[in-house]
Amino acid sequence: MPSFDDRTVADAPVEEVWKLLYDPSRFTEWLEGVGSIELGPHDGAGDYTLYPEGYPDFPMPQALHARDRTVVISCLVSDLEFAWRLEPLDDDARTAIAVHVQIPEAEAHRLDAQRAAIGASLRRLADVAARGA
Repeated sequence: MPSFDDRTVADAPVEEVWKLLYDPSRFTEWLEGVGSIELGPHDGAGDYTLYPEGYPDFPMPQALHARDRTVVISCLVSDLEFAWRLEPLDDDARTAIAVHVQIPEAEAHRLDAQRAAIGASLRRLADVAARGA
């Protein structure tokens, strides 16, 4: 299964990053390619529904699980999985943000595009959290 990892550091405490990462209604602030978010399941599937930018008629139910400073987002349409992990640095003045992405073989052709989008999202997440801190 293709996968990749990326990481950055936010000039913000874990709590500020967590507020953005755990709340799907805030994903449009930092997650690349998101047009809109609908809270709640779509046709009974997922925890929230993502509508990609430019595709308002293409619902993508997503599952979100959080535990121990880790948020795992699973796309129930394409089976991509994004595991975001937060670690406090400098007495929680800053936060290390790491993401591990797994892509099923059927979606392997999207590896480079996902790497670029998640890299941009990771840096935007750190920037938005720092502005909120």
